[in-house]
This record gives sequence, C-alpha cells and structure tokens, in this order.
Amino acid sequence: MKLQRRFKAGGIALIIVLVVITVLAILAGGFAYSMKVETTLARNASLDADLEWLGRSGVELAKWVLAEESAGPLGAVDCLMKKWAGGPGDTNSPVAGVPLDHYELGAGWISVKIVDADRKFNINVADEVVLRQALTLIGVDAAEQAVIIDSILDWRDPDNATHMSGTESDFYRGLQPPYRAKNGPLDDLSELLLVRGVTPAMYWGSAAAGHLQVLNRPASRSHFDEPIYATGLVDLFTALSGGRVNINTASAKVLQLLAPQIDETMANAIISGPGGRAGPDGVDGTEDDMPFRAPQELGRIQLPAILELVHLPQFSRFVSTRSLVFEVEVDAHLGSYHRKYIAVLRRANPRDIQTLTFYWKSS
Repeated sequence: MKLQRRFKAGGIALIIVLVVITVLAILAGGFAYSMKVETTLARNASLDADLEWLGRSGVELAKWVLAEESAGPLGAVDCLMKKWAGGPGDTNSPVAGVPLDHYELGAGWISVKIVDADRKFNINVADEVVLRQALTLIGVDAAEQAVIIDSILDWRDPDNATHMSGTESDFYRGLQPPYRAKNGPLDDLSELLLVRGVTPAMYWGSAAAGHLQVLNRPASRSHFDEPIYATGLVDLFTALSGGRVNINTASAKVLQLLAPQIDETMANAIISGPGGRAGPDGVDGTEDDMPFRAPQELGRIQLPAILELVHLPQFSRFVSTRSLVFEVEVDAHLGSYHRKYIAVLRRANPRDIQTLTFYWKSS
C-alpha cells in the first residue's frame, strides 16, 4: 500500500515536472520569437534608413550630372546623346567616367535613370486642336472625341460652366463613389482616368498590362468592345513640365501634336531624315547626333511645310530645345534588399536644381 502511494506521488511529481518544462519551453519559444521579431524590425528600420539615403544619393547624383552637362559644349540644348538621357555624352565631361547603371556606394549600389518630362506635351496647356490630334493619333473613334475633349477642358477650367459636350461636377456626383471635377490644372496625369470618356486602355495603351482599372467609377463598356490603342495618353502628355516640347527628345507621335501640318512622315523626317536630329546614322542617342540648337533650325530639314512652320510665331510658343523638368528613377540595392525611388527635379539653371517630389515606389 505504501509502495503504491509512493509510485502515485512520484507519478504526480513527474507530471508536474513535465508541465513546468512544457510551460518554460513555451515561454522560451515565445521570448525567442519576440526577440526575432524585434531584431527583424530593428534591422528593417535600419535598412529603411540606409535604402532611403541610397535613394537620395541617387537623386543628388542625377542633379550633378544634369548640372555638369548643362555647362558642356551642348549645354545650351538638351538631347538624347547626353549621358543623362542614356547617350554617349561628351568624352571630356567630368561625368564621362561616372556609371549610372551600377554605381557602388558604401555597402550597396544604385542605378539611376533620368527622363525629361518636356519630351511630352503639357496637358494643362493643350487646347482643343491638340487634344483632338492626340485622340486621333491614339485611335479614338471620332464620335467619342467631343465628349472627351470637352470633359478634359471642363476638368481643367476654374468654373462650373459646361462645354457643349463636356462634363462638370453634377455628373461625377452621381457616380459611386461620387466626386467632383477638379476645376484646376492637373497635378498628376492619372487624373485623366477620372474624366468622363477616358478609359484605362486610352490612357495606358491597349498593350500596357498590369495597371489598375478606374477605381472611382464603373467601366462604361466591355473591354472587348474597345478598339486596340497602339499609343496611350500617357505616352503623349505630362502634367508637369516647362510648358514647351523639347524637339530634341520628343517622340514622333508627340511631334505630331505641335501643328496640324506635321504628319507622321514629317515627324520621322525631323528625327531621322536628312538634316534630322539623329544625324547621318538616323539613330537617336549616338555620337553623330545633330541636335537642334533652336526651333528655327528645323528649317534645315528642307521640307516646304516645315520651312513655313518655323516662321509662325504661335509655333515657337509650344517648342523648345531645352528641358526644365526631369523624372529620376533610382534603384537602390543593399544586400538582398531592393527599393525603387522616384524624384521629380526642376532645373532653373545648373546651380539651381530643385527636388519637387521624392517617394519610394512599391514593386
């Protein structure tokens, strides 16, 4: 009987020991997990700061490149042969030996891409003629153009008076969720996705994939009923630029927005024809490029329509050979971590280059 009690007491003690060990193991595991989480958070916080400084360093590198190339032999113009644009640049420039695609910095490295915003037409100064030409180039049906054009003009103008085929806040308030017309300049080109008649395919181009649909209103029609758009509004317009199109960096499509006389043939001649900006090899961004130093130099193309065009005062209002606003994309790498930063710069002069925006973009 005593032996049985002894075994029973020993069994209870063993159970208690096992329970205590189990509880301690759980507590130790929880503590270890908490420490791991804390360590991870601390490391990520440190990495966030390190990655941000890499991103900001990339922006400063872009500023330096833009400043140095503004003082070179082609300092009076901005063109695709310059280093910031991915061209060969001037071999005697201080930036010639500086890599932009893999610049090692501390424990990490950065890649910097610079694109001028002035290669596109500023949507805030585009009139009815320019907007109609843009929609025609994209391939928008003529029957739909009036609504889109007038709705864009209504979105921009400061009043609530509706253009003939336009749209003001009373229409947008009836949508779910409701919103109102901007009645002011566009701060970001994506605002066009809120304008009546503009579809994601028109905005991005039909070939662009992976973009969100219009979030604030239902689709007006099925995606399968819409035409194929080889070009999108995002390829032609910008909301932030100096207000004039740089004819040394603009695409053939954008050049066709500058005047009704400029068709596809003429636009291609400006780029790669005899006397064109691309030089003898007809390829932009190479050593033999012949950038225009002033809009009047378009006359060297020797096409009658262009010779007439360059002497029109209104044409000079829309064109330039300089770029004032640049978008900088910085890929920052630190070990296995990577983050993409975007900055918008405005260059008033080589010594005054301002950062207008700076943010990081999720992949």
